[in-house]
Amino acid sequence: LFLLLGQLGLAHEHHGEMLVPIGTVYDPVVLRGLDAFVYSLYNAGRFIVAGTPSGVTLAPEGGAHQSTITASVGMELPGVCFAEPAYAVELDWILCDAVRRLAAVDGESTYLRLSTRPVDQTPFSLVRDRLGVDELRRQVLAGGYRLRDGDPSRGSGVVLVTSGAMVPEVLAAADEIEHEGLAATVIVASSADRLYRGWQQATRATIDALGAGGRPAPSHLDTLVAADERGRSIVSVQDAASHSLAWIGSAVGARQIPLGVDRFGESGRIADLHDATGISAAHIVNAAVLAADAG
Repeated sequence: LFLLLGQLGLAHEHHGEMLVPIGTVYDPVVLRGLDAFVYSLYNAGRFIVAGTPSGVTLAPEGGAHQSTITASVGMELPGVCFAEPAYAVELDWILCDAVRRLAAVDGESTYLRLSTRPVDQTPFSLVRDRLGVDELRRQVLAGGYRLRDGDPSRGSGVVLVTSGAMVPEVLAAADEIEHEGLAATVIVASSADRLYRGWQQATRATIDALGAGGRPAPSHLDTLVAADERGRSIVSVQDAASHSLAWIGSAVGARQIPLGVDRFGESGRIADLHDATGISAAHIVNAAVLAADAG
């Protein structure tokens, strides 16, 4: 499949006609085809691949199929942009942008890590009403957006960062955290890859500008974590290896506790697997309290 996608993605070089190759696989199977995936990217093939279902949301179908490290693979491979949207409109915008990137002069492939888990779309609609469609689309395509602002009346709090299917647990945890007296900001990383690239590019530009006495604009990640939140600890949660979002704390200079799936899975209800792997709402609340006390 990956060899075929790569060759179809080179059609503009072979035949002068741009195609839009899109392939879908079980997300764990991305690793099974990784050599061909890398080979196709190395040859500058441009395509879109959707890995779904991902993480423990595949638990009812069998524990052996669950994916853990694919998020890191997507972020670290050159020539492909990794995204893990949480809401349907996010996916719509990212997919349309992925098609555009196939034909761009400096374009690339796109890897979508998706879930079949039903997720309530109301929270996203509220953010869209608050920010407007154009601004929210810009933020989603830049890598992330603030889904929920923490209660400004709280003197201290935490920043929760998540991706994909974990948003319901994070929002439930945010409610409980504020009930405990802490502010809880929720940031959705629609593409941790784009967030990291933006931060890295801004950092490199800052290093270059220091010699010239200037300082470039902050990265998109810098704008997502408000100035008055910079002293707050971060708890990241992903239905993937905890390592995949663990860089955010160091990027913004904050203590971070990363939660994720760091063990092989098993079959069962999704809620039971979240509890077993330490990514349930209760675990997020406990991690937030621990992070806030330590901070």
